[in-house]
Amino acid sequence: MSRLPRIAELDAASAGWGFFLCARKDRRVGRNGGEFLDVLLQDVSGEIRARIFQDIDLVSQEFDAGEFVKVQGKGNIHNGRFEFVIERIRRVLPERDAAEGFREDDCIPTSPRSADEMWRELGERLASVEHPALRALLVRIVDQHADRLRIWPAARQIHHAYRSGLLEHILKIMATVVQLAELYGARRDLLIAGALLHDIGKLRELTYDVTIDYSVEGNLVGHITIGAGMVRDAIREIPDFPRDLALEIEHLILSHHGSLELGSPVVPMTVEAFILAAADELDARLHQVRRLIADDDTEGPFTAYSRRLERQLYKGTGV
Repeated sequence: MSRLPRIAELDAASAGWGFFLCARKDRRVGRNGGEFLDVLLQDVSGEIRARIFQDIDLVSQEFDAGEFVKVQGKGNIHNGRFEFVIERIRRVLPERDAAEGFREDDCIPTSPRSADEMWRELGERLASVEHPALRALLVRIVDQHADRLRIWPAARQIHHAYRSGLLEHILKIMATVVQLAELYGARRDLLIAGALLHDIGKLRELTYDVTIDYSVEGNLVGHITIGAGMVRDAIREIPDFPRDLALEIEHLILSHHGSLELGSPVVPMTVEAFILAAADELDARLHQVRRLIADDDTEGPFTAYSRRLERQLYKGTGV
């Protein structure tokens, strides 16, 4: 039996075996009353929902969510949509399966950009900050959290939900706000700080090993409040940090969701806060749009309806 292609290349004709990460495993009941296992498989190219219909009591004991798995299955079209049906599945046996090509890194969704390349870019951005107190704060934050900041995802599901996704998101916002600062006469250094710090609380809001989940602190407090506290603590360690500047940085963090309805404790009240909130929303939204178009398997010029985006999307002509 042949080896399956990567998830991004699976289609209805695909059949064979492969290694994946099982991100989720849920027992569900179908419309006909029958039970099945709904499984989320991931590899470096993306993720796919798969289903197990046979012997689910027995099969369920063979693996758990959060484990690497060896899967045998095939693509299928059901009600006009592609699905992947698992015929056999078990947890990976590392020594045995390594001989057949199993590598953990091949099974973990990862930013399309190199982490080393992004880390160098972050260092260049921080070096460009002219305000000495701001630069000292940003360097302190990065030094304190470098191990996590290099690899952390930006979210559990919505956008940049993969290894180094948070770093990718931060750098995209930095590039955007630098341009907008010039166009609108805003404070460039403050916006670079906001880009780095706005989601810094996600380093504690999310837990991450090979799968992503929310920490107890993340569920109870949330990344906005956590991040404001982290930055406040770091500022205390910097002698004579300007009080007004500290307040503006905290305001950027607290207002970056843009509205009370979207979870910000306060709304943007400065030019820089408006720019940061807009750049954050733009990057998160466009990431969702591109992912929906890339993952859509329906025929025709439009995607299936997205409840999150509240619309269909035009796939374009490719011109």
